[in-house]
This record gives sequence, C-alpha cells and structure tokens, in this order.
Amino acid sequence: MSAVSDPVADMLTRMRNGLRARLQRVEMPSSKLRVEVARILKEEGYISNFKVAEEGKKKILRIFLRYDANSQSVITRLERVSTPGRRVYVGAREIPRVLGGLGINILTTPRGVMTGKAARRARVGGEILCNIE
Repeated sequence: MSAVSDPVADMLTRMRNGLRARLQRVEMPSSKLRVEVARILKEEGYISNFKVAEEGKKKILRIFLRYDANSQSVITRLERVSTPGRRVYVGAREIPRVLGGLGINILTTPRGVMTGKAARRARVGGEILCNIE
C-alpha cells in the first residue's frame, strides 16, 4: 500500500464510505493525529468508540460508527477544510461556526488538536482540519 499524502482526508473518506455502506466500524492505519481526531469525535458524540489495535508491527485505528434509533448516521457531513495544497489557518477570533453551532470543526493548534469551541475558549487559533455536521 502506498503512503497517503493527506491522512486526515483519507480518514474522513473511509468514514464517509463506511457510513454510506452502513458499516459498524471502519479501519485505517493509525497515527497520532488520526487518534486525536477520533478522540474528539467520540467526546462530541459523533462516533460510539475507537480503538488502536496492533497487527504485527502496524497499528490499526478502528472507528466504531454511530447511528440513531432509525439507523440513520449521526454524522450528516464530513468536510476537509485545510488540504496539503491549500492550508487554512485562522486566528482565535476568526474560527467559523459550523451549522450555526450545531456542528463542530476540528483544529490543530499550538496546544494540540481541539474543537473550534475549545480553541475559541482557550483563545488560540490554528489550522482548520475539518468540519463535521
């Protein structure tokens, strides 16, 4: 398997495909950034759980997708904002609200990976990785 140039976009695409196929879980190679994004998704209630499993020397990140009682996905949209070709940085005051505050955005900041809300509260800006609705 070739190395992925944009691991976050790859993660979002795997999740999007898994949600469309109504899968219980999706798997991908693990990385610190992917684990942090998964942690935020779990804290915000967009996924039911995640695990990092070791298969030989490789670490695999398993994300357990979440559906409501009508088996509709909790996540309606996963959108990559900053890409390797076009980085999107914002100051603490310019962090946009997603769906009028109903969705979240995930940022990498000097203080680590956090939601837009947490970054606004901590008064730190950073790179917007993605928006989730």
